[in-house]
Amino acid sequence: MSTDIKDNAEAEARLWKEVEADHGTVMLGAHTSPMQHFQPMTAFHEKDTGQVWFFTRTDTDLAQSIQEGKSAMMVVQRTKFQACVGGELTLQHDPARIDKYWGPVVAAWYPEGKADPKLTMLCLDVQDAQVWLNEAGLIKFAFEIAKANATGSTPDIGSSRRLNLN
Repeated sequence: MSTDIKDNAEAEARLWKEVEADHGTVMLGAHTSPMQHFQPMTAFHEKDTGQVWFFTRTDTDLAQSIQEGKSAMMVVQRTKFQACVGGELTLQHDPARIDKYWGPVVAAWYPEGKADPKLTMLCLDVQDAQVWLNEAGLIKFAFEIAKANATGSTPDIGSSRRLNLN
């Protein structure tokens, strides 16, 4: 695969493919005061709505820190792909989505099951993203670093693209 992200559609498709990889594990953080640390969460992306859903409990620091109209960031970190996705994060108790996304991995984190009165969901209404792609591999990386140091240039090891997702 090329290290050049040729267009927005290609970059967006790759973003959502990577979100769904590794059991959908991403880092999620809200822009609150005081600033919450980003934390690992399992993401459930809905292509038709442009939303990403997460299970949580109402008594977590993240859930309690959410205020309407506050922005959040979701970070995707893979070996050759990185992205930072921005949007608005809201707390929404949605029994239909709880049923839809419930499975053995989710159940392991919520021992009281779907009937847990504190079980709820977070919804990230995605607005934009910045993606970085590096498919160069170790040899290309080493060559580009050596070339950059010898010529005073910067390494050419990948590409980046900003996406408007709303």
